[in-house]
Amino acid sequence: MPYFREIRALTRVQRNTFSACFLGWTLDSFDFFLLTFCLVTIAADFHVGRKQMEEAIFWTLAMRPVGAFLFGAMAEKFGRRPTLIVNVVAFSAFELASAFAPTLHIFLVCRALFGIAMGGVWGVGAALVLESLPAKNRGFFSGLLQEGYVCGNLLAALLFAILFPHLHGIGMMTNWRVMFMVGALPALLAFYLNYKVEESPTWLAAHRNRNRNRNRNRNSNVTVTLLPRIELKALLGYLPIFLFLILLMSAFTSFSHGTQDLYPTFLQRDMHQIPSHTGLIVAVGNIGALLGGMCCGTLSEKLGRRRTIVFAALLAIPMVPLWAWSHSAVMLAVGGFLIQFMVQGAWGIIPAHLNELSPGPVRAILPGFAYQLGNLLSSRNQIFQQTYADRHNGGALNVALSATVVIVAVVVAGVTALGPEAKGANLASGTTGTDFV
Repeated sequence: MPYFREIRALTRVQRNTFSACFLGWTLDSFDFFLLTFCLVTIAADFHVGRKQMEEAIFWTLAMRPVGAFLFGAMAEKFGRRPTLIVNVVAFSAFELASAFAPTLHIFLVCRALFGIAMGGVWGVGAALVLESLPAKNRGFFSGLLQEGYVCGNLLAALLFAILFPHLHGIGMMTNWRVMFMVGALPALLAFYLNYKVEESPTWLAAHRNRNRNRNRNRNSNVTVTLLPRIELKALLGYLPIFLFLILLMSAFTSFSHGTQDLYPTFLQRDMHQIPSHTGLIVAVGNIGALLGGMCCGTLSEKLGRRRTIVFAALLAIPMVPLWAWSHSAVMLAVGGFLIQFMVQGAWGIIPAHLNELSPGPVRAILPGFAYQLGNLLSSRNQIFQQTYADRHNGGALNVALSATVVIVAVVVAGVTALGPEAKGANLASGTTGTDFV
């Protein structure tokens, strides 16, 4: 198959780098989605309503920009690889802390801290991968990398379907707490990152240049003021593309979280699906998402990034009736497969698209920071969906979910079509291929 040919064409170092970053994003996503599956159970355990419990999702998403900026800055200064190691250990630790939270307030604090750690993984990992891999077939590897997020959701769905119905806790630990304890296992990935993954060649080259310039100035008896790498004037020069990417990612995060975060709750409470069926329906949807990301990522090499995103986003709209209005588990699974194929098909192009549009000196910060600021701006999406359902539809989520897809798909297509494209930009050059900046 052509997909396997692309992977085999990588060197051993490149495969190790891609595998580690893919797993990091997968396990990060796995930890996040465990919350969405256990939302109903956690709410019952803390004796609160669904809307109160959904604040945990809000705080996770809202704090992700903090992590994107902090870990992105660390990646620029200390390197992509060591920063990613710290990142993986941090989100695993906060996932474990969530399992032992005695009250809702402490649980929300743990989820906010988890959000900070989660916020750094995508930007740092994407920069490390896309700077280490050849530009050829970047669209394919972008789609495959982004689907690490889908694989995390798939793992969470399968674990929920297979394990949760038979889980009765350990001692005083309730079943959802045991699930969160399992979610701490990704910390083991840090060992793989430490021993098998090499630093980004682009970062190493930039680091050597900085050291040479520093030594040259020292030998010339020039007094150097240690300023941030990115001067204010240069940073302001990146403002147009930065603002555009925030707008784009606000639409994209509304697209994904609007179709994923409350869907397990919708299946359990509104469609009366048992936990095993809920997990399997979501798992089928994630298989569609995985295929969509790889197919559309590869297709974007021929059609272009913008055109492929627009097609995928708009094709999600006809899938809404099957996805939100079916009554059998089989048809809900078919609808989930089709809609997530389109949603994550559009998403699969994003790692390459954002990194190609981002200037080299801020590539570890700007894409991830814009992505997570988009998450911040859309972080109350699930609260709005639930509020609308409570006020206008007796608490049922199907209308709110359907409206989200239709509105957001049009916005994603429109913003993407109006924006720039830099397909094939040379990421090793430290510049960007777009004239937007």
